[in-house]
Amino acid sequence: MFQTQPITGDRATKAVVTKQMAQANYIHLATHGLLENLGEPGIPGAVALAPDGQDDGLLSADEVLKMKLSAELVVLSACDTGRGRITGDGVIGLPRAFISAGTPSIVVSLWRVSDESTAFFMPEFYRQLKLHKDNAIALRQAMLTTMKKYPHPSDWSAFLLIGEAD
Repeated sequence: MFQTQPITGDRATKAVVTKQMAQANYIHLATHGLLENLGEPGIPGAVALAPDGQDDGLLSADEVLKMKLSAELVVLSACDTGRGRITGDGVIGLPRAFISAGTPSIVVSLWRVSDESTAFFMPEFYRQLKLHKDNAIALRQAMLTTMKKYPHPSDWSAFLLIGEAD
């Protein structure tokens, strides 16, 4: 759909991925999400990328906040990426960091998600996005389709759109 080559495995280091993120129209990270603060004060949350000799491969919300992104949509296909620290300003975490970095829309998960149902859900989301060109409609349709195959709500309702619908 997007005419791009995925960056996978050991090639998906923080340096390589963040360089590509800076120029991407769509960002999809299928990885592990962490809710922790990583031992530092600041914004909680990180996604796991491949470690290299320079770092542990964890892309923290604080690091995302410092980026300049122009992507129309970020999809974090990982556990707990929509959670964070609750403050008077709302939930502070990865979604807020990506939006502050310039991304108008982000799809995140609210809890641990099954690999099997997510592997079904995500291609369906992108198929619907191609049909409807509207993030909210695509997400809803993907949920409805996934619900037929995986009826338990934990399998189809974990993902949430934050930001602009289209």
